[in-house]
Amino acid sequence: MKALWTVSVAGNEVWRFVVFFLCLLAGLVGGRLLQYVCRRGARLERTSEGDEEAPTWWRILLVAESRPSALAAFAVGVAAAIPFLVLPSGLEHLASKISEILNVVALGYAIYATVDVVDYYLRKFSERTQSKVDDILAPLVGKSIRITVAVIVLLNAVQAVMEEDMTTILASLGVGGIAIALAAQDSIRNFFGAFVILGDKPFEIGDRIVVDGHDGPVESVGFRSTRIRTLDGHLVTVPNGEMTNRTVRNIGKRPFIKRAMTIGVTYSTPPEKVQQAVDIIKDILDNHEGMSEAFPPRVYFKEYAAYSLDILVIYWYHPPDYWSYMSFSEQVNMEILRRFNEEGIEFAFPTQTLHVERMEKV
Repeated sequence: MKALWTVSVAGNEVWRFVVFFLCLLAGLVGGRLLQYVCRRGARLERTSEGDEEAPTWWRILLVAESRPSALAAFAVGVAAAIPFLVLPSGLEHLASKISEILNVVALGYAIYATVDVVDYYLRKFSERTQSKVDDILAPLVGKSIRITVAVIVLLNAVQAVMEEDMTTILASLGVGGIAIALAAQDSIRNFFGAFVILGDKPFEIGDRIVVDGHDGPVESVGFRSTRIRTLDGHLVTVPNGEMTNRTVRNIGKRPFIKRAMTIGVTYSTPPEKVQQAVDIIKDILDNHEGMSEAFPPRVYFKEYAAYSLDILVIYWYHPPDYWSYMSFSEQVNMEILRRFNEEGIEFAFPTQTLHVERMEKV
């Protein structure tokens, strides 16, 4: 048995391969155990708080670090396993670089995941302030930190592969950056479009807007695009560069909801009944719900239409709560219908009168 351990394969004894694979296995198993411990700890922390909707920074950190823990443990296992093998100089150098890259990526991933804690506190801060600008800034700050971490990790990985000084790498990237910038013009335009939206503030998170026929509240504003949840439930993504060049109707900022409707009565209605119809509508809307003194209702006998005598009705509802406005409009419609029926005032509908002439035989 002892002789078996000392058998040499490719310049390495069998025990070296066994220890090598045991180290890799330990890294994989250790990663799974770390994930379990982190997630279990997060659940215990949540149970101790007694409120699943109020996470603490410690629980968020545990959940965040459970993601990179497997990669970090595997990187440690690879770093521990490589020295046990006797490799040619070229292959040993390659294995060392792979291990170094794994360590850089694992560390960067851990820092990247930790930004979840920053996101949590930024979100809590934005919820405590009345300004909705913070609701846009909070996710942008978190994304900026993540992008910075990703760039740093990428540069360190490139440095490990190229074995060049960081200054030389940055200079090389600067030469290629011109071509990248030309190829990414739209992305750059969208990036700066986010800051135009942030500075000009044509809308805020939660505002209902209409852009290119898409009607719905704004869910988020990112570096590349703005997301709108339409009233029928669809999620529409509009690039920020296009958003800054489009006409945006901010329905969420309107101070009131205006309703203008035309009520038609039949041509057979006598003048006194037309006047009575106007008076009924004025009475219904007198000092109505949601009325502002600056915007009293307007009711006029407007015109002689093709098949009706038209009464124009305009009123403004404050504040611009759409469903309250709809409920009030329903009450107005029902009251007009009831009182018109009581007074014998007939509503008009499209009609045609045909005159038939009889031809006499010659």
